[in-house]
Amino acid sequence: MKEGAFVKNYFAHCVDVEELYENMVSPVCEKYELTYMEFTVLMFLTNNPQYDTATQIVKYRHLAKSHVSISIRSLQERGLILGEHKGGNHRTIHLSVADKARDIIAAGRVAQGKFCEIVFAGFSKEEIEALHRFTEQVNRNIKEYLND
Repeated sequence: MKEGAFVKNYFAHCVDVEELYENMVSPVCEKYELTYMEFTVLMFLTNNPQYDTATQIVKYRHLAKSHVSISIRSLQERGLILGEHKGGNHRTIHLSVADKARDIIAAGRVAQGKFCEIVFAGFSKEEIEALHRFTEQVNRNIKEYLND
């Protein structure tokens, strides 16, 4: 396969992956009356507690600042996430997942697990590890280029 065809197929697969993920988590969103973006923010904070600000969510999930802001506000109003200032810095709000979100998180993790089962069906552990290494290299290449 030529590189151009590979790239075209790769990005088509990325769209398919996102569609599958949305299909897997949409029952959770419906059950708990969450938008897809609210679910995304909630699960990001759950899975990545070291990235606990709106700015970090925007940066690492590549989401629109306005969508993240609206979702955070909604999740806070529902008591699903909490915000606090740390270390005397009153400009940055650090977010955390509230205990009230426990059932949503559990359902979200089940949906994410099913998604992974589908995506990695037929792969050995070694193949999954190799794919991870390849993907990490692709990401390093992109970041290196963008930082130049």
